[in-house]
Amino acid sequence: MNVLPCSMNTFKGLYDIAGVEVGQHLYWQIGSFQVHAQVLITSWVVIAILLGSVTIAVRNPQTIPTDGQNFFEYILEFIRDLSKTQIGDEYGPWVPFIGTMFLFIFVSNWSGALLPWKLIQLPHGELAAPTNDINTTVALALPTSAAYFYAGLSKKGLGYFGKYIQPTPILLPINILEDFTKPLSLSFRLFGNILADELVVVVLVSLVPSVVPIPVMFLGLFTSGIQALIFATLTAAYIGESMEGHH
Repeated sequence: MNVLPCSMNTFKGLYDIAGVEVGQHLYWQIGSFQVHAQVLITSWVVIAILLGSVTIAVRNPQTIPTDGQNFFEYILEFIRDLSKTQIGDEYGPWVPFIGTMFLFIFVSNWSGALLPWKLIQLPHGELAAPTNDINTTVALALPTSAAYFYAGLSKKGLGYFGKYIQPTPILLPINILEDFTKPLSLSFRLFGNILADELVVVVLVSLVPSVVPIPVMFLGLFTSGIQALIFATLTAAYIGESMEGHH
């Protein structure tokens, strides 16, 4: 009889935790929904950069590629090789998904260091890389979970769920828990690294505003690229693991 009240109290506690904020943020009220405007603005800028760059580079494909076309062809080959390595021979349909994840995260991460977000004044809060917000990284991790479930079910049907009792049914709770830890790991790893990098740069600029922050900023660009690669690689690895049925 006490199960329902306890469950309601648990959900109320989770709701209260979800309302905790650090710092100030700009919100838009759209109907009954409160939207995090800072993340939307910076995400739209990143999407515009990606779409604009691709449109300009490949709007008139050449037999002998131009520099821009050659650059994007190299990126495509890189993503195809990454997908094939992690997924196997059936990698083809997953290249657009993995490529979208990689490019969006890569440009988002770099935008925090290269774009002058701080020059744009907001009534509340400030603009920064989209990936330094947990809302963005969770929104990227959840489609990854849906993707590897879809990949496993589309190939194996209901037999996909047999993996939860392999190699022994005793591991059923652990195997189920693993599906919850994967998106948590993806989202918090990306969020933590990008936020920490930006905080380090801000602190160094405030303390030593001349030379010291420059190498840290270059290091941040390198680690930002690595984080995008890690996210895309793990996404492809999870999809490949789901289709092959091994751990």
